[in-house]
Amino acid sequence: MLKLSLIFLFAITTTVYSQCFYKDDSAKKPNPEARSSLYKNQMEFTLNLFNAINKAVPDDNIFFSPFSVYHALLLGYFAAAGETEKSLKESLRISDAQDKVNLLMAYKVDKRSRAYNNNSDSYEFTNANKMYVDNELNLRQCLLDVLGEEIEALNFHQNPQQSRQQINDWVARITKNNIKDLIPEDGISEATKLVLANAAYFKGVWASKFLAERTKKQVFFVSETYQTLVPFMRQKGIFHYMVSDELGAQILELPYKGNDISMYILLPPYSMKEGVTNIIANLTPERLAAVVEEGYMGREVIVEIPKFTIERTLPMRSILESLGVGDLFNSTADFSTLSNDHGISFEDAIHKAKIQVDEEGTVAAAATAIFGFRSSRPAEPSKFIANFPFVYILYERPTNSVLFMGVYRDPKK
Repeated sequence: MLKLSLIFLFAITTTVYSQCFYKDDSAKKPNPEARSSLYKNQMEFTLNLFNAINKAVPDDNIFFSPFSVYHALLLGYFAAAGETEKSLKESLRISDAQDKVNLLMAYKVDKRSRAYNNNSDSYEFTNANKMYVDNELNLRQCLLDVLGEEIEALNFHQNPQQSRQQINDWVARITKNNIKDLIPEDGISEATKLVLANAAYFKGVWASKFLAERTKKQVFFVSETYQTLVPFMRQKGIFHYMVSDELGAQILELPYKGNDISMYILLPPYSMKEGVTNIIANLTPERLAAVVEEGYMGREVIVEIPKFTIERTLPMRSILESLGVGDLFNSTADFSTLSNDHGISFEDAIHKAKIQVDEEGTVAAAATAIFGFRSSRPAEPSKFIANFPFVYILYERPTNSVLFMGVYRDPKK
């Protein structure tokens, strides 16, 4: 099973135009490629973010939802103007040819499509976005018209703790109580004017389950000098397996029921000390596409992977600043597309994520707040034993989206 992802940005604050984004929004011609461009932008941002997080915590476990982070920042992009809009556009990898009108339409189509597909009995994936604003903030009517479902007014200035609880309750509800108390007590104050939030939840069951009676403890090699015992799940079956010379990894696909979403495990050579970092550095949209889109033969594989639960909180401000969105945190941040009031800027950003991998499947949740590979290809590989640090990716094939991703380095952390 798998659950949740959320992002929000804290803001301190306060020319109405005939149109929201441009002098004449209606002059923008519909772009049939807008939705595919949205997914492409998101993938480029995802891999850049993975690199930035790995550099920030190079020796620790990683788990986060790039999908969550992207959608929270996308709400900020729709509300931004001037230099703030420019910095978000660059960091979100939005091309000059992609205007806000078409991007908003792509966002809405994706939202409706996900709501419809969530009726599937194979798996559950729910994604929700919120723009919490202080009820004294003067909002532009045009943005209320186009993003009314996302916007909710709270009384930050008079009841900051009650407002904080309302947001935390929303996060807990979307994530089926996997992420609780996301915003700490000092996260909201009387000066808060805006919180951007995304919450996502996924629950998936393995297409081929592991039998609990086969789970046994064995050694996990954290490093050449440190090992520990952890429970390993085991099974033998037909799986997609490949060796990527470009990524320097064995790659195993573990699909969830329905086959739209899979976990990909990327295992570097045991002998390569920086194997995980090299995989992350070498990941590109094209190389990831080669892994998930190019057909490769299923073969009989003996699979042994750890059974684990990881919960991580990442301070995101410095990570986002390294990606070029530092303008969000400046007193000169420009959110005039949202409001004529001045002084909206964000103080901090936090991402909280949780994943549980067991015999049945995967449960993962995340929240962000902005307040033994061989060099030659083996003829018939038959074993995939992930008993040293590896990269894992939860990938949604229909939209080419990474929902969650991480690095499993140390069972004790």
